[in-house]
Amino acid sequence: MTVTSDVVGSAPDDTPPTITWGHRGLEAELTVGPDGIPRLTRLDRPGHPAPAPGPAAPLPLVELTAVGHGSGWSGPRFTGTALGSRLRHRGHGVEERDGWTYLTLELHDAGTGLGAVVELSSPVGLPVLRSRVRLRNEGQREVVVQSVSSLLLGGLPSPGLLDVHRARNDWLAECRWYAEPLRDIVADIGADAHQHDSRAALSLTGRGSWPTDGHLPMGAVTARDSGHAWLWQVESPAGWRWDLGEHRHGTYLALNGPTDAEHQWRVRLEPGAEFTTTPAVLALGPGLDDAFGALTSYRRSVRRPHPDHAALPVVYNDYMNTLMGDPTTEKLLPLIDAAAEAGAEYFCIDSGWYDDDTVGWWDSVGEWLPSPRRFPGGGIRAVLDRIRDRGMVPGLWLEPEVVGVRSPIAADLPAEAFFRRDGVRLSEQGRHQLDLRHPAARAHLDKTVDRIVGDWGVGYLKLDYNIVVDPGTCGPDDIAPGAGLLGHAQAYLDWLSEVLDRHPGLVIENCASGGMRMDGATLSVTQLQSTSDQQDALRYPPIAASAPTAVPPEQGAVWAYPQPGYEDGLNAFTLGGALLGRMHLSGHLDRMTPGQLALVRDAVTAYKAVRGDLADAVPFWPLGLPGWTDAWLALGLRVPGGHTSYLSVWRRGGETGVRLPVPHLAGAEVSAEILHPASPAGSAVWDGDGLRVSLPHAPGVLLVRLSGS
Repeated sequence: MTVTSDVVGSAPDDTPPTITWGHRGLEAELTVGPDGIPRLTRLDRPGHPAPAPGPAAPLPLVELTAVGHGSGWSGPRFTGTALGSRLRHRGHGVEERDGWTYLTLELHDAGTGLGAVVELSSPVGLPVLRSRVRLRNEGQREVVVQSVSSLLLGGLPSPGLLDVHRARNDWLAECRWYAEPLRDIVADIGADAHQHDSRAALSLTGRGSWPTDGHLPMGAVTARDSGHAWLWQVESPAGWRWDLGEHRHGTYLALNGPTDAEHQWRVRLEPGAEFTTTPAVLALGPGLDDAFGALTSYRRSVRRPHPDHAALPVVYNDYMNTLMGDPTTEKLLPLIDAAAEAGAEYFCIDSGWYDDDTVGWWDSVGEWLPSPRRFPGGGIRAVLDRIRDRGMVPGLWLEPEVVGVRSPIAADLPAEAFFRRDGVRLSEQGRHQLDLRHPAARAHLDKTVDRIVGDWGVGYLKLDYNIVVDPGTCGPDDIAPGAGLLGHAQAYLDWLSEVLDRHPGLVIENCASGGMRMDGATLSVTQLQSTSDQQDALRYPPIAASAPTAVPPEQGAVWAYPQPGYEDGLNAFTLGGALLGRMHLSGHLDRMTPGQLALVRDAVTAYKAVRGDLADAVPFWPLGLPGWTDAWLALGLRVPGGHTSYLSVWRRGGETGVRLPVPHLAGAEVSAEILHPASPAGSAVWDGDGLRVSLPHAPGVLLVRLSGS
């Protein structure tokens, strides 16, 4: 790694005016002006320049506010009063390792002594930029930081030329993308007649300890004329914020973790202390589908390696529309046998296995010991043995971060092991929240997991989280609750990594009432992600079809809950919707007729036939990103090499036929093969550059394999 001269203040004489960095998939250009401030002036794919608004639009690399140093979010942006506009270049270097390239820029403010290291990185070959900032107080006095951007980018086209895309993410209604003209939000105020840009901006924030409650920490803009897409995500397990606004006839994008104004987040940097932001990621593409494809490949490159990502075993979970948190030996044994007959490879006992309380378990959880009442005789271990005897890996549900107010653990652990404010332990919905920064909290959970996994032989944990704490906690070293929340969330991910280090074969599913913690930081550690708690088979398709916008297909757990009381068509519908995600079976399989169980086996067989391609495929949406009430929906997966693609097509109403354009196979000789249902009522015919699908009955679904030459 080479670093330029270590000069503070205005740009040193030997500082290059232009820094060009990148690889075959991405190229960036930065300039260091006469004021010594580096700015990102160009970011595009080599040979495919992005639309640009003109001169004078770039911004400093960092926006930073601190107590006594700038108004930050509440005043005019980028006026030079905030600390970010005083951070001068004093060195930079380039390094390549493990398939990534890194550009590190060292910045410094002489007035406060605050240093910033901006790390720009990118996986070689992908049009994806990852950015984070490490602050270090090199001065003699403390600095209280209120906000610091992870990525700040100016120079995007004018708001009048862009559409903005966001994703509502609510309980039972996850991943609902919608678009509108950016100019409808950021009004044209006639900037030529004023000395300031418009203060109007589109701002989106996360809230509380569910980082994806309300919206996904993502967004995109697309150029209306060319379709060019800029797609981003903030990889924060706690608070986050992103902004789009107007700056000198162009559009700026600011990506942040938690801030003081929005999340009550502040950190005190004593001399020598450091803070590193949560990463922010930007993917580019000639269209939105292409950008999602690049982001999917990026997500795979940063997650923890695990054999589950390639094996993709079928999971049966007893909860959804089945036992609903009321497992017993009597109820489980026939389900275990039926799940094995259907082809499941993992069997997860969901919530309630610990409940020995006649008044309900919600506010008594925390010990995580099996109920003798529910599992008489041989106890839960006999049930786990039955799962293994039927050739499946046993799993259990756990909600590790909570302790019920009636649990003995609430009294056993010290007060400092829990979330607190003003010295008072917090209580939410009859539960306390553990603070995983405290050694007693970690020791309690280590003992729990090592008993369940090490002693009982459980190979799968579904880790849930069903309360929301807002804005956070104030531990001994926290000056604001948002900082305590981020600290706990990062400690929780560290704890998960340590669990997987001790138990490398363990598979962990991340859940927070479905998809309320579907953030990039958590997905980089856990193997699976629950996409929803939605119980209505007719409402699940838009969630299943949109889930790959937030999580790689092989990590996105999609429920398939056939029932003996359903008609065959509805059973095929709920089964077929999970085949391009991570199949999660449920339903009363033990009560089915032989014919109904055969339909389940057919779907499982179809999934096992395609899952070898899922781990490398990237998504596309021939009908556009799904709408919540759309009659027809489609999700495609494109396998590397370009010869094979898969399409799941749902019909919930409307006309009996639809045409799906598939541009990447246009003009090729393509065969279309229906893989599911085994006896389809519909048809799928390739017409030269698209697929014509007919489904005479609604609801209906097809899984189609397209093979091109």
